[in-house]
Amino acid sequence: MYDGSDTVILFEELAYQDILPVAWRALPDEIDPDLAASYLASNVRVLQAATALQEYGSLEKLDENAPYAADFMRIELKINLLLDVVGRLLAANQPRPPAVAIRFNALGATFQAPSPPPRPGAQGAVEIYLRECVVEPLRLIGRVANVSSTGELKVRFLPPGEAVSDLLEKLAFRRHRRQVAGSRNAPRPRRG
Repeated sequence: MYDGSDTVILFEELAYQDILPVAWRALPDEIDPDLAASYLASNVRVLQAATALQEYGSLEKLDENAPYAADFMRIELKINLLLDVVGRLLAANQPRPPAVAIRFNALGATFQAPSPPPRPGAQGAVEIYLRECVVEPLRLIGRVANVSSTGELKVRFLPPGEAVSDLLEKLAFRRHRRQVAGSRNAPRPRRG
């Protein structure tokens, strides 16, 4: 897959990469418009929830003009902790697929195929559980473009809608930005 040394790209676009619970669900060649619409609405909610849960600030960057900023930050951190605990309880009571390395964006995904792998050209939904505390998975409809000899599945998505595409792009960009910031702040080995 990806060795972590550079920007994460898939189908020539910035992509999100992580180890997450992922499942492949086969779908018929004719997609029910109501099913596609329900996936779209659900995907927007899932991505908005994941975004809200990831956007918490640092206590070190408090605004001097906001006297209650530290209090609000502590409350937000406690709520996030509570959501993580509830998410772990939900995950324990609702079995999820195994976590695998996945790379995805609005155009497609690549991940380890289930056994037996679907055939190239098969249509289905890739279900990606972004956070433990978000019960619903992200469901993206696509066709299998390739199954490698090592069992890596490459799926090309049907257009997921403008709102979902924008949210996926922002998700990937924020992840990339955090990785770049992390590499800049990483301790450097001392010389001699």
